[in-house]
Amino acid sequence: QVQLVESGGGSVQPGGSLRLSCEASGFTFSNFRMTWLREAPGKERELVATIGREGTNSVYADFVKGRFTIGRDNNRNTVWLQMNGLKPDDTAVYYCNRPPPGSLWGGNYRGQGTQVTVSS
Repeated sequence: QVQLVESGGGSVQPGGSLRLSCEASGFTFSNFRMTWLREAPGKERELVATIGREGTNSVYADFVKGRFTIGRDNNRNTVWLQMNGLKPDDTAVYYCNRPPPGSLWGGNYRGQGTQVTVSS
């Protein structure tokens, strides 16, 4: 079955950096777009960044452009999110998501999430 396991979250001061990773299994990783979502307390889940099957066609939310970078390694079935210049508003649970074909995010497949906390 599809499994998505995130790692790399933690607490960091404003301006700091974190790198999230998601290890995928149970499906042919290179056949699917992969996405990072986040959900902050009291807010709806939102798309952070998404990357196409071959590592191209990346799309970023406006609030992370220039600060976050998404990448993937199809040999290791891994998608990562490099987060620089973190702000307190970036505090959220971050999820790895395999969206349905044709979609940028959503569907039934996401990991358990990893907490990112940005505070001084």
